Formats: sequence, C-alpha cells, structure tokens
Amino acid sequence: MQALEYRPWGTYQVLHDTSEAKVKIIEVEPRSRLSYQYHTERREQWTVIYGELTVILDDQEYTVKTGGSIHIPLEAKHRAWNKTDKPVRFVEVQTGSYFGEDDIIRIEDDYGR
Repeated sequence: MQALEYRPWGTYQVLHDTSEAKVKIIEVEPRSRLSYQYHTERREQWTVIYGELTVILDDQEYTVKTGGSIHIPLEAKHRAWNKTDKPVRFVEVQTGSYFGEDDIIRIEDDYGR
C-alpha cells in the first residue's frame, strides 16, 4: 500500500497497482469536488463505501449512496462531487492499458490545475 496522497479536494491512497489494474480509496471532503475530466487509456468503477457521492457523467448527474457503484467508460467525462456536510469515501478500480496520473485530461477544475 502506498502513502496517503493529499489533494485540494481530499485524499487518496493506492491499494493495488499492477499492469492489469489500479485500485484506490478516495476521500472527498465536504462541499468539495474533483476536476471534470476524462481518460484515454482507462475506464473506472466507483463503489461508495461511506457517504453520498454526486457523480457527473457526460453532463448527467447521479447520486451514489453507500454500497452503490457507477461505471465510468473510457473517454467519458466525469466528476466526483461531495455536496454533503460529511466526508465521502469510495473505491476506484481502474482497468485499461495505462494508469498514470498524466492520463487525466481536465475540462474544468476548481483549483486551476
């Protein structure tokens, strides 16, 4: 397991990283959101393990509660957003051909990245 990584919106920790898949635990702080983005080399499956996550997927809004999951297809525009007053935690399973952080194409970002 890798060290906890801090971001302006919260934290993530990589639990598994091989050529076949990458698995992260992501925690989004209250009233925070990740960038609106897409990937050209990977798809993702998000499963909420604590709280209520708002997901923007190709301009549609979904609510995913504890125990629920959502699939993020290759090249789909997406954003994880915590609209609540409590942290939200989810497991992200990435599959595809490449899992580097440089496969994040940001469309919109609250933090100017």
